[in-house]
Amino acid sequence: MSPTPSPAPLRVLVVVGSTRPGRLAPAVAAWFVRATVPVATAAGLTIDVADLADVGLPLLDEPEHPASGGYVHEHTRAWSRRVAAADAFVVVTPEYNFGMPAVLKNAFDFLYHEWAWKPVGFVSYGNTSAGTRSAQMAKQVVTTLRMLPIGAAVALRIPDSIPEGQVVRSAKLDEGAQGLLRELTRVAEATRSLRADAGPDDTSVPGPVDGLTLAPVRPDDLAELLVLQRCCWVQEALANDTLDLPPLRETLDDLRASTSTWQTWRVRRHGRLVAAVRARADGPTWTIGRLMVAPDQAGQGIGGWLLAYAEAQAPEGTTRCELFTGHRSERNIRLYERAGYALAPAAGVPDGSVRLTRKRQPSA
Repeated sequence: MSPTPSPAPLRVLVVVGSTRPGRLAPAVAAWFVRATVPVATAAGLTIDVADLADVGLPLLDEPEHPASGGYVHEHTRAWSRRVAAADAFVVVTPEYNFGMPAVLKNAFDFLYHEWAWKPVGFVSYGNTSAGTRSAQMAKQVVTTLRMLPIGAAVALRIPDSIPEGQVVRSAKLDEGAQGLLRELTRVAEATRSLRADAGPDDTSVPGPVDGLTLAPVRPDDLAELLVLQRCCWVQEALANDTLDLPPLRETLDDLRASTSTWQTWRVRRHGRLVAAVRARADGPTWTIGRLMVAPDQAGQGIGGWLLAYAEAQAPEGTTRCELFTGHRSERNIRLYERAGYALAPAAGVPDGSVRLTRKRQPSA
C-alpha cells in the first residue's frame, strides 16, 4: 500500500492593511514576521506579505458581484490568485475613527469565495484602544465572508510599543505574536477538509453537468492533477503514435514550477478532480494549454465549457487566443473548430503539433 502523502505546507498571507503616507503598518508587519520565525520554521509554514499599497486595488470596480467569480480586471484576478493560494491570514490594521481603514474593507469586498473557511488573526495598533476597535469591526466583515477569526490577537499601543516608528522588541510581545501564529496554524490544519472540498461555493459559474466546482489550482491539488494529466495524455499518445509528449514526462516538481508562470484552474465533480486548464499572456496573445477532461467524463460538454471559461479570463490588452494540440488529435481539433478556432501557420510550432487561433471576443 502506498504511504499517505504528507499534506502541503500551509501558506499564511500577512495583509498590510493601510496605505496612508507615514503609516506604521509595514513596520508592524515586518516585526510580526521576524518575531514568528521560530514558529513558522517549526511548522514548515510559507509566509507571504501582501502590502495593499503595492497590491494597488482601486475602489471596487468589478461590474459583477464578487460571488460570481467573473472578474473583468487583471488587478482583481491577481488579488484573487494571491488570496486563493493562502490557507490563513494575519491582518495588520490601524484604527481610523474607531474603525478599520477603507482600503482594508475594499480589499475584503473585491473577493468572496477565496476567503472562505480560512482562519484570520489580527495585529492591531493605535493610541487609546491599541486598534482593537478596528479589529472588532473587521471581524464583523470577515465572518460574513465565512472566515474564522481566532481568539489570539496582538494589540499595540503606539506610545508604548511603536514610539519611534519601529516596534520595540520584547519577549512578551514576541511571545504574543508567536502564540497568535500557533493558534492560527492549529485552526488552519483543522479546517483543511473544508477548503479542500468547498462544494458549489468554489465558484458560481454554472457547468454543463451536475456537481461541478471550479477554482484556481492549489498546492494540495497538484498530485491529483498530475495523475489526471497522465491519464488524459495517454489518449493523445495513442492518437499521435508517440510517447514523447511533455505532459507525460512532467514530474510533480515540474508541475509545481509551472504554477509560477501559468494561471491554472481545476474542476471537481462531487469532490473528484475531473478537468483542468491553464493559460498565460504573451504580449497580445492569450495562450491556453493543458485543457484536459477525465476520459470517463468526456462527451458531456465539460471541455467546451472549461475552454470558454479560460478564454473569459484573458487580461485586457490581449487580442487573440491561441492553443496547440497534436496534428492527429482529430477529436481535439473538432472541439476547437466548433469553438471558433482555425488552424494557423505552422512556423514555430513543435514537431507533431498544430496551432489554432481565434480573435479574442471583447468583454461584454
